[in-house]
Order: sequence, then C-alpha cells, then structure tokens
Amino acid sequence: MEIGGVLFTEADIRSRVAALAEEVDEHYAGESCTVVSVLKGGCLFTADLIRRLTMPLYLSFAAVSSYRSGTTGGNPRIEFFPTDHEIRGRRVLVVDDILDTGRTLAFLRDVLVEAGVKEFKTCVLLDKPSRRITDFQADFRGFEVPDVFVAGYGLDYAGRYRNLPDIVGMRPGISPQ
Repeated sequence: MEIGGVLFTEADIRSRVAALAEEVDEHYAGESCTVVSVLKGGCLFTADLIRRLTMPLYLSFAAVSSYRSGTTGGNPRIEFFPTDHEIRGRRVLVVDDILDTGRTLAFLRDVLVEAGVKEFKTCVLLDKPSRRITDFQADFRGFEVPDVFVAGYGLDYAGRYRNLPDIVGMRPGISPQ
C-alpha cells in the first residue's frame, strides 16, 4: 500500500481533540477516572486528549492485538493490561485510535467489566461504522471515516506511518519493506 490522500489534517485533529476533551470533561464533571490508552495506535491521541482534560485522572495502558501485519483484523488478544488497583471499582475511559469492526473494544469492555470497573466508557478518534460486525458504539468519537485503510497520527500500516501528523487513506500499490 502507498499513501493516498489526506483525510484529516493536523489542524482538523487538534480542533476535534479539543472538542472531545470538553465532552469528556462534561461527562465526568470533575470526578476522577482511569484513562486506559490502547497501544500502540491510541498513544498519540491519548496524550493529546489528556493534556486538555481538567479532571483528575489516572493513566494506564492496554495492548490488544488484532491486525498483526496486514489490513484485516483477527480475533483480539490481550498482550498488556492495567493492574487491578488501576481499574477495580473505578470509572474507566478507554481511548483508542479507531473503532472498526468493534471486536477489540467489545472484547476490552467484557474483560474490564469482569475485572470490576465501576463504569466503562470509550473515546475513539476515528469511527468506521461501515465495517462494524458488533453492535458496539463509542461514547465519544472524533471523526467518521469511510471504508478505507487509514494511517498517520498513531495509526499504522504494517508498523509504519504512525509518525505522520495527518490521517491519510492508504491505497493499493507499494508494500512496506
């Protein structure tokens, strides 16, 4: 795949992240929560989002793999997960780069609820409802995207392009080395 056109510029992203932070702050109304960033793709979005939040928060991370090396998702599996004291009995906001099929976030919801979270909410930068195979919906979402593979601003294609400041569509062509 090679880089196609820009879907969202760095300025678009910055503006939408600021608006999402206001929505999240309004929901939590000054009460604390644990923000769980889904690695690796969600790390840039999470960093920008939490710098704009005014509520007290704890920060933790989860790693769930599903794409491996291609462009189609498999069954999610946990590679890294918050400790019990970071989530049990707490309000949890899971922050991820993209809601695609819904399998990953539905899986995380089930695992976190089983682990005893008090409240489970999600915030995603991108929502691709055309690919959804579950009934999962994000509580807070940045942009809706069409059914194209995207990269940039933390999102990757086979481990590359996470560092792009914009979000771009990928198109068939050159494969990464």
